[in-house]
Amino acid sequence: MCQLLGMSCNTTASIRFSFTGFAQRGGCTADHVDGWGIAFYEPTGSRMFLDDRPASESRLAEFVRSYPIQSRTVISHIRKATQGTVSLANTHPFTREWLGQNWFFAHNGDLRNFHPALDGGFLPVGNTDSEKAFCYLMQCLRQTFADRLRPPEWAELAPVLARLNREVARYGNFNYLLTNGDALYAHCSSQLACLERAHPFPMARLVDCDIRMDLSALNGEADRMVIVATEPLTLDEPWQALRTGESKVFVMGREVWSHHEPETIRFPLPTSTAGRAWPLPQAGLVAPA
Repeated sequence: MCQLLGMSCNTTASIRFSFTGFAQRGGCTADHVDGWGIAFYEPTGSRMFLDDRPASESRLAEFVRSYPIQSRTVISHIRKATQGTVSLANTHPFTREWLGQNWFFAHNGDLRNFHPALDGGFLPVGNTDSEKAFCYLMQCLRQTFADRLRPPEWAELAPVLARLNREVARYGNFNYLLTNGDALYAHCSSQLACLERAHPFPMARLVDCDIRMDLSALNGEADRMVIVATEPLTLDEPWQALRTGESKVFVMGREVWSHHEPETIRFPLPTSTAGRAWPLPQAGLVAPA
């Protein structure tokens, strides 16, 4: 199972503390050794770093841990491959442009018998189920809002994504983070947790390494942030587990929308990609009208 990390803030902040613990799961405290990536939105644009080496050994990850990139929205991913070769082309986050915005997507799960009809507007570069799902989501959003010259707001996008989540999640666990920099979209099939931080900020201790930090020294009284991760990154903080079938939207460090789809199935985690029988969905994927 891969690992996801996301951050939404109401002001620019560094994710170095959370990422320091998160990166240890790439080969040190867990066996997710098939690459890692991170994407930032900054006031003047976005940037992304990818590496097909384990995060705990990566010089690039060491740079990210030491360099205070200030961002309001971040998503990161540590890969344990179930489909696709270990390569930069298959390393998350994936990115696509739509209506003048860079979108980033990272997925944890394993989608089987998943072959959506892609019309050519968004096509995978690598050979993962994750990138295929991302292309399908973006294709459906483009079709749904085909008359728009400007990107729709999160309030319009959220219910469309929730409907698509229900469709794709029939093929396997579909835990993901998606963002255009304005909002952070999250969906849980099997495992995802979130944490809201606001004044008074606590003394936080990482799960994966012996590091503590007084967050009140780094944040003001008006600052707010949400951290989303596959598993809690800190001890002694009130992480909240998302339910299977739950979709959430975070904007400026707050949860602004939530939806629960009770029919979503939590699939067993695959131990191997070879010879595993997966249930076939009853109907094919249908793009929204």
